[in-house]
Parts: sequence; structure tokens; C-alpha cells
Amino acid sequence: MAAGAEKEWARYWQYAELPELDLLRARYVRHTFRRHTHEGYVFGTITRGVEDVGLPGGTVHAGPGAVVMINPEVPHTARAGVPEGWVYATLYPSAQVINDIAADMTNLRGTVGFAESSVPDPHAARLITEIHRAAEEGNALAADSLLRVMVARLLGRHGGVLPTSVPHSAGARDAARARTVLQERMAAPPTLETLAVELGTSPFALLRAFKKQYGMPPHTWLTDARVRRARLMLDGGTAPADAAAAVGFTDQPHLNRHFTRIVGVPPGAYQRGRARTYKTGTDTPT
Repeated sequence: MAAGAEKEWARYWQYAELPELDLLRARYVRHTFRRHTHEGYVFGTITRGVEDVGLPGGTVHAGPGAVVMINPEVPHTARAGVPEGWVYATLYPSAQVINDIAADMTNLRGTVGFAESSVPDPHAARLITEIHRAAEEGNALAADSLLRVMVARLLGRHGGVLPTSVPHSAGARDAARARTVLQERMAAPPTLETLAVELGTSPFALLRAFKKQYGMPPHTWLTDARVRRARLMLDGGTAPADAAAAVGFTDQPHLNRHFTRIVGVPPGAYQRGRARTYKTGTDTPT
């Protein structure tokens, strides 16, 4: 095992009482997250070390007391910002959860989001760790209440309504059409040249338009989309090897590698964490 790798641990799971909220608690040293997106929101706080989060506007260096907030479908990467890595607790609530809280507890209406990606807010940071603790102790009332308080606080201080994005240019429309083709033919996608010919454009123009529209080139987006679909299949009880074949990975190790780089844990650990309710004292980070 490489130096430092033995110091890493991660637990990605779902608390049964809050089914639209995923939780990740981890320490990473050498691990890096490749560029990816989430359908829902990300709220994370670092308890030790520094995490470097690569976002479209630049790299955020997040340390203790900071809260990282990432809107849905925003491409990002993550890696250690210091040699000792980082320890953090992260919440992944669905878009529906956040927008419901916004409608119930704020004056914001529509799809809400955050203009800032990292803010110094020790109180909100503590709330994130307390939500984790409440979920781990099986205290659904506390976990749900604290989540609402945390989201309302961050929306009140840093939130707003996200603008609706409509592809007006020909390049944006080609990018959207290309994404649809890749979604429909995920297991056997066309080459960039074939895809461009089908859409009546050039490979270079399509590559440039796609990256501008989605923050990553088509092949990177496709890997992210495959992992997303594999996650849904794992949630439904599909075996990792079968999920790998269904979404177009060559084999299970291929899925394992990309899944871990995007989700933070291997497919098997992810599936186990999503399949059972946490029982205090029976599960520890691995």
C-alpha cells in the first residue's frame, strides 16, 4: 500500500429516516476526486487539514470552520491541500429537499442556490457535524431539525434564486443534443467524430460547445453519467458487476476505479451503506 494510503478511511451512507440525504464522512490523503457533478447539493465542512476544491471559477482552499457549498450540476474536483490530507463531513441532500426548506423557511421561491462556494461559518460547520452525529445515533428528529436550521442559515446569508439556463446558441443546442445521445447510447457511445457528423457539426466545434455548456468534455461527462446510473442500479440491488456491464464499463474493476474517484468509496461499500440503517457501535470508518 502506498505511503499515506493506510491512513485513509471513508463511509458513504444513507440514514433510512431521511431518504433524500446521503452522508459522507472521510479522511483522504492521496485520494483525488475527478471532475464530476451531483444532481443535488453538496454541503461539506473540514474538521482537520485542507481540501482543495476545483470549481469553474477557480480552486477553493477549505480548512476547519469553512463550509463548502456546491449547487446541482456544477462540475468540480477535490484533492488534499496539505500533505496530511483532510478530514471532513459532507451532506448530499436532494434538490427537492433544499427547495422545500427554502419555500418553508425563507422568502426565496424557485430553484435556489449559492453564489459563493466556500464561506467561513464555524456555526454552520458545527451544524453539519451535529447532523452526522444525530443520524449516527438514530435521532431522526434532531437530524431533520438541524438540517433545516443549517440550510435556512446558509440560504439566508448566501443564497438566492438560480437563473434558468436555456440553450439559445447553435453550439449550446448541439451540446444538449449530444448529451441526449450519450445518455441514450451510454453502453456503446459513438466516437466524437461520428457524433459530430450525426449532429451536423464538426468534432472541434462540438467539443468546444460541450465543454462550455457542461464544464467538461464529452468523454469526462460520460464517465460521470455512467457512475450516476450505476449508483441508481446499485440502489436498486443490482450487483456491481452487472451494473458495470449495463452502463458500458469494460468490467467491474473499471467501474470500481471510476466510481471510487467520483463517489469516494468503492461500489460495494456504497451499496452496503445505502442498504442498511446505521446502528450505533456496529459500523466504523474503513
